[in-house]
Amino acid sequence: MKGWRGLAVGAAALAVAVAGCGTSSDGGSGNSGEPKTLTVWLMDGSAPTTLTDALNKEFQDAHPGVTVKYEVQKWNGIQEKLTTALTSNNPPDVIELGNTQTAKFAAEETLLDLSGDVSGLNGDQWLSGLEDSLTWDGKQYGMPFYAANRTVIYRTDLFEAAGVTAAPKSRDEWISAIEKLKAANAADPEFQPLYLPGQSWYALLSFIWDEGGDVAKPQGSAWAGALDTPQAKAGLEFYKKLVDTSGTKAPKDADEATPQQMEVFATGKVGMMIGLPWELAGAVKANPELKEKTSAFPIPSKTSGKTAPVFLGGSNLAIPAGSKNADLAKEYLKLLSSKKYQDMLAEGGAVPGTSTDTAKLATTPLGKALAESAPNGKVTPTTPSWAAVESGQNPLKDMLTAYLTGAKPLDQASADANTALSKTLGG
Repeated sequence: MKGWRGLAVGAAALAVAVAGCGTSSDGGSGNSGEPKTLTVWLMDGSAPTTLTDALNKEFQDAHPGVTVKYEVQKWNGIQEKLTTALTSNNPPDVIELGNTQTAKFAAEETLLDLSGDVSGLNGDQWLSGLEDSLTWDGKQYGMPFYAANRTVIYRTDLFEAAGVTAAPKSRDEWISAIEKLKAANAADPEFQPLYLPGQSWYALLSFIWDEGGDVAKPQGSAWAGALDTPQAKAGLEFYKKLVDTSGTKAPKDADEATPQQMEVFATGKVGMMIGLPWELAGAVKANPELKEKTSAFPIPSKTSGKTAPVFLGGSNLAIPAGSKNADLAKEYLKLLSSKKYQDMLAEGGAVPGTSTDTAKLATTPLGKALAESAPNGKVTPTTPSWAAVESGQNPLKDMLTAYLTGAKPLDQASADANTALSKTLGG
């Protein structure tokens, strides 16, 4: 999956993999006072050191004789590294997983079933979209850690100059804002009211979900594509309308990483982009003048006053099935799920995964947009097969390019993509 760690680190999207193999001590679980080592793997950029230093100290103070062996891992190579570690005799005790990776390891029975521990891990506060990513075969295999979602990042000065007096609250108002920006900057042939690459399929998900559709549905023990439904097609039609209206010069056969859309936004010739917090941070780093000229609003719904559902990229926390300190690991997760540490995540710019209190996040315009839209968030189909969709010849990207370029009409583009998606998912 593509995860994120926000403005606190200004990092890039999550890729895949881990460095260094931690080992657990052989002292068993529980808290009887004998020396034990709790090995914790969190990913690079996931949590600020202020949080982890305080967390590990508080945990060790409350558990005499226990040492937290905290290891920061790299995303590059994480899936292969975890596959090896989780099947070894000495796996780590707490691990961080991308939320589209969790189903794979749960299906392989290398994660501990935590269904009976949900309430103790503040399960009533879990962000519902991330909770879905923890579910496999009716059981829970971890707890949400943090998330981020896309918002519409925009230039406040350009909005004001174009007479757009308020952030759009519906799709129609969004289109109207685009048209006003286009008219106000008609003399500049390089200006783009909205930069929107043709293959921004994460943004497409919002429009499909907003129409009541989905990319795939469960079919027995597998999943089958749902891209050829009227709802999914309606989402595609709006995407095309947005591209056609936007004045975007983005390629129709590439996604937001080719070129990096934050670099395009940093040129100052763009009114809006649909992006993640780290992309805004990157644009501001490249062009500091943007710092006081940018804000954000949730991706609007077709229903005025509502936000469109958004894809929640982020991470989960789990306990390997082979952990020799499972009880201690559960207590560690319980402490991390508390409001104290969830607030610290929010202060760093992340959407806290186990707290519905987003007050600490909503202190900036971007944080406010994240907080407003996150409760309406979703994840991609919870199946080990989904990884092949993203890493292979992504049918959603092919569908978008074919439809936007006119190579295929809507019905054919969606039908072909649906067949390819069903084949990959095994449905």
